[in-house]
Amino acid sequence: MSWMKWLPWRYLVKRMAHRHGFLDPIALLAKLHSFAQPSEVGEPIELLRAGVVFHARGLINSRVIQHNLDWVWPYWIERQFDPGDVAFIPRAFSITHINLSNRNWTAIGQPDVAELPVVDPRGLLTPFYDGWSLDAWVLADDGRCLLPSRCKTARQRQAFEDGPVVVTDSELGGLSLTSRSRVVVENGKPVCELLLRARSGTSGSLVLSLRPANPEGISFINRVSLSGQRDAWTVDRKQTVFFSRPAERHHVSDYRQGDVRIHLQDNQDQSQGKCDVGMVTAAALFPMRAGEVSELTVRVPLSDESAPAIRPDSWLGALEGYAQLECPDESWQFLYDAAIHSLVLHSPEDVYPGPYTYKRFWFRDAAFIIHALLCVGLTDRAERALHQFPHRQLKNGYFRSQEGEWDANGEVLWILRRFHELTGRALHRRWQEPVRKGARWIQKKRLSDTLDKPHAGLLPAGFSAEHLGPNDYYYWDDFWGIAGLKAAEELLRPVDREASEHFGAGAREFAQTVDRSLATCAERLKRPGMPASPYRRLDAGAIGSLAIGYPTQLCRPDDPRLLDCVEFLLEKCFVKGAFYQDMIHSGLNAYLTLHVAQVLLRAGDLRYLELVDAVAGLASPTGQWPEAIHPGTGGGCMGDGHHVWASAEWVMMVRNCFVREEGDRLVFCAGVPPRWLEQGKPIRFGPAPTSFGTVSIAIEPRPGDTPDVTWRGNWHRGEPDIEVKLPEVRP
Repeated sequence: MSWMKWLPWRYLVKRMAHRHGFLDPIALLAKLHSFAQPSEVGEPIELLRAGVVFHARGLINSRVIQHNLDWVWPYWIERQFDPGDVAFIPRAFSITHINLSNRNWTAIGQPDVAELPVVDPRGLLTPFYDGWSLDAWVLADDGRCLLPSRCKTARQRQAFEDGPVVVTDSELGGLSLTSRSRVVVENGKPVCELLLRARSGTSGSLVLSLRPANPEGISFINRVSLSGQRDAWTVDRKQTVFFSRPAERHHVSDYRQGDVRIHLQDNQDQSQGKCDVGMVTAAALFPMRAGEVSELTVRVPLSDESAPAIRPDSWLGALEGYAQLECPDESWQFLYDAAIHSLVLHSPEDVYPGPYTYKRFWFRDAAFIIHALLCVGLTDRAERALHQFPHRQLKNGYFRSQEGEWDANGEVLWILRRFHELTGRALHRRWQEPVRKGARWIQKKRLSDTLDKPHAGLLPAGFSAEHLGPNDYYYWDDFWGIAGLKAAEELLRPVDREASEHFGAGAREFAQTVDRSLATCAERLKRPGMPASPYRRLDAGAIGSLAIGYPTQLCRPDDPRLLDCVEFLLEKCFVKGAFYQDMIHSGLNAYLTLHVAQVLLRAGDLRYLELVDAVAGLASPTGQWPEAIHPGTGGGCMGDGHHVWASAEWVMMVRNCFVREEGDRLVFCAGVPPRWLEQGKPIRFGPAPTSFGTVSIAIEPRPGDTPDVTWRGNWHRGEPDIEVKLPEVRP
């Protein structure tokens, strides 16, 4: 936008805006930027692009949905547009209508397959990324109709039968429907499979409906045709939906004629249809006998090409050797198993923090997700993802996924160090130069330490993580920068002593600079707690400053600055037992709550368990967390409805409850809930990689007596010091 600085352009834009009654956009943007610290990048272009796409969908939603509320819409719309529902949001003059109350869905798929269909809380299946959906209804001959998206209650669960299976049960007045959604492998190709089982006390029809909508809103369908055998749809001439038996009746409708739902009992049958505005709906009807179960299997090929890596037993191979949990808590057990499957699904090569809204790459999310993969022994998968990093490094050493996010280099170097610690391997030759360049970038990016400002010597103002606020000099970035330099020191020590010592000295000097800046904050705030930046009061953005304690462990567990920051957050920023991020997310955050719990766990503060249990209670019935959760509805209100960073944090929480590194020793069992020791079933975890080697831990509870803790270790260089520290049990 540098051309806007040219005076004639500014004059012309201002004059045109005023002529048509608009505000001067240049003056408006300047005013908006004045609320943030001056920075190189106003906001990452990738986030701006994503926001435009998001609200473009919302603009279409606003033009279509509210004028056609007699259509059958996805669950979130049925709730958010219902004035009698707690999820209701008034629309007024809102330009866009977007899902802000029930952003929940669950991904299904196969390991190493990029296609990730999603299932909403009422079983609506969206086979293709951001595409149309399939819905199932039960229509009785007396006119009653079971529409799952309008059911106030339903049961949904996730099972793991050669991969994730999402099962949804709906009932209404003697009508029942069960859907089972999964991805299977057929002839080396991924196929999305929907199995429907319906029952009615009277005769009727099982209805499969093609819907131009998904969990984000409208998704256009321009044409559909029924095959001559009446057992398949062709959608927009490129995608096919197969039925296991021919449809007895078939109806198609367009936008002008309304939803096909109102034409289900028409006498005339249509085999094809098209709609110029992209709102085709179709329904295939299959007869049901009174009191009998009617079944239908629907298959949607996800790819035309065979992939050698896809095998019918691919889940067995993908999960081989991972750290298994065996515990008496069904909730923790299920959530751990679901999280492991989520990590595998979303790491086909790159790692993604979600199957839909966030199906793209960020170094920040990738570092946390890869760390979880490493810590549960999914090493090959983590290593493959790490190999995607170097080609994203610019010539100047910057690891760029988004411009203006200065935490990336530190996170890349830190996770690379963790990889080599956990595997016991030496730094590979091809990584040596990227590490040097990445560490040099951190040093060169820092501001001058001669500035007479609290941000002297820190990294520049940047956007960093969106949940911290507008552009500022974030300590989050600085802590990651220090961690990155320390990582470079360790990684290069065996191969380049001079560079190692240089980066080590740089890390120590950087840390001293941050300490001085934090001291000015303590003086200004009259308490040691760490704000998000040198110019912020303590607010919800301070959650980012916890990075000094978790996961980087740059400070002692009892650092007063860290613990005071946690106390502020617990007192001012928690709702219903979970961290409430009031900036942008405006919801309860599972993964950020677990960051606080990790700090408490390191400090030996038993309040960690309350937070972990609160996060377990926020999970969906399928064992997933949206990025942010509506405090009222319990549904997702921001980000991806299946947030993999949250899954990674659950895995890390469980792992650290059993084993974590603390300096030159291992700490065992410090987070195992005391209630687990009050029953007689054995508790096990492992084999889990650590920086000292791989360990498997077993606990034999002895109600009324001290439990037995045993372990087996496969150490890199000999057994380290080990502290067994069961809560409420003498060490």
